[in-house]
Amino acid sequence: MPPDHITPDIWFPNLGIYFNNVPRIAISVFGFNIYWYSVIIAFGIFAAYFLAIWWVKKSGQKVDDYTDLLLLGVPLAILGLRLYYLAFNWDMYRGQNFIRVFFDFRSGGLAIYGGIIGAALAAAIMGMRKNIPFATMADTGAPSMLLGQVIGRFGNFFNREAFGGYTDGLFAMRIQEQQVHIARYITDEIRENIIYVNGAHYIQVHPTFLYEAAFNLALMIALIIYRPYKKFNGEIVLLYFLGYGIIRFIVESLRTDQMMLFNTGLPLNQVVAVLFAVVSAALIIAGHTRKTSTPVHNRRKR
Repeated sequence: MPPDHITPDIWFPNLGIYFNNVPRIAISVFGFNIYWYSVIIAFGIFAAYFLAIWWVKKSGQKVDDYTDLLLLGVPLAILGLRLYYLAFNWDMYRGQNFIRVFFDFRSGGLAIYGGIIGAALAAAIMGMRKNIPFATMADTGAPSMLLGQVIGRFGNFFNREAFGGYTDGLFAMRIQEQQVHIARYITDEIRENIIYVNGAHYIQVHPTFLYEAAFNLALMIALIIYRPYKKFNGEIVLLYFLGYGIIRFIVESLRTDQMMLFNTGLPLNQVVAVLFAVVSAALIIAGHTRKTSTPVHNRRKR
């Protein structure tokens, strides 16, 4: 329990951990707010880049090729993140100016699968320009994508979002109800279990952002360890799609802010996760059974 005079913003009661005065805004310049969410996303991008460059050098590839990929990949990933979200949530914005809505990032609304698609498109374009197989670029970048996702998820911590339903498990997280940015994500079950501590109202939920970050970190480490032993080019990125598909399907089942597949009532990200996982598994099996005489590693100096 925190001291009686402290009402933490975010609290993990069963772990005995609490955080007081957790800010959303990192800095304000002439009335323009820069949020911790965006700072953390930027840090995740650069961390992912340096992890990729470590492997680029180790595998004998050319650093400039992947610097160019970063310069193209970041804007395309951001474009994908936003368009994917807007495409499946347009009812919220219908009748509004699309350009204004698109650039209103500070109101939230990014979807990771859109970012993955945008990054894959960038790898395909850059691969054609540089005469590098897409599979080689994708295998190099897959663990880095996971590192960016791991770090980026902690932006959800500062935003008090991407949480699940009520729980009293070991990792249960309490958030002051008044600090939740989007009230509709607080379900009836969560409201029925609101906790009152030192005059503050807390919701107690699954920290699904933390679950996903932890599973992604484990998958990233596994892919880095396995990468030197891959059986064919493209296997690492396929294992990324397979592993992340499984992770996202499980975590998404706990979240209260699911996007729906239009009017089907099906959770969009779970449907996409299943498609990613099933197709990737089939391609991995095909890759292992297909005989090939070409080496799987690109160690040629360019």
